[in-house]
Amino acid sequence: MKDRAISGKTKLCGIIGDPIEHTMSPIMHNTAFKTLGLDYVYVPFKVKNKELKQAIEGVRTLNIRGINVTIPHKVAVLPLLDKIDSLAEKIGAVNTIVNDEGVLTGYNTDAYGFLQALLEKDINPRGKRVLVLGAGGAAKAICFILAEQGASLVILNRKLELEWAQDLARHIKQNYSINVSADELNKKNLAPVIPDTDILVNATSVGMSPNSDETPVDTKLLCSNLVVFDIIYNPLPTRLLQEAKAAGARTIDGLEMLVWQGALSFEKWIGRKPPVDLMRQSVMRLLQKNEN
Repeated sequence: MKDRAISGKTKLCGIIGDPIEHTMSPIMHNTAFKTLGLDYVYVPFKVKNKELKQAIEGVRTLNIRGINVTIPHKVAVLPLLDKIDSLAEKIGAVNTIVNDEGVLTGYNTDAYGFLQALLEKDINPRGKRVLVLGAGGAAKAICFILAEQGASLVILNRKLELEWAQDLARHIKQNYSINVSADELNKKNLAPVIPDTDILVNATSVGMSPNSDETPVDTKLLCSNLVVFDIIYNPLPTRLLQEAKAAGARTIDGLEMLVWQGALSFEKWIGRKPPVDLMRQSVMRLLQKNEN
């Protein structure tokens, strides 16, 4: 399709964060806009903590249709919005903002993107026993959507941040009637939990490039009855997913969550379903280009 020229009618979407140089969102969304023939453009904005309030006011003033929010603003942005989706409010983090004529509503499509990635593989988490590694922002969104779907949870986090996992478990118990526990992430605690686990989710940064030789789970603990979802998308696949596949487990990589959270943001802004396969392909091409 021929490139569209930017004009006075072009509508704007984008992403705010710091750092922002690594983001894959522009290539995804601009591919979708171009494919559907929409007069939109998506751009990244580097916004420091002290600039967040002004940036959000700028969304209103400049009539920016939609914004994605990434580190470190997903929590700090909440009090600056007019409305917050109920799940995003429970999670305590927003990654998508919709601007309806100056009224800003926050959503968390990280959560629904993770869920959609599971459902697309015909994996329904309801009633499943899920082991989540990590307790940061992504893990929080994942745990809340799993709790909402009726899964039981074990959350393991590294010793220095064990309190995060305990706070997350406590927060989930206050909102949902499910079994949830938290403990330290180590081999001693992994070994007895994994045999009873249906879905294992790595929401830590262990195994992310450039430390792609690392894994959060000893190979000997992996087995064929698992679904292993690693939310890392660089590299593809991670060492964890390679070893899980070799053990006979079903695997899902982080590209799926990345693409689906983007697709759901797009749908909230535009009111149309985007070309998910083309969005995925655009990110794959960029990742492969960056490797070379």
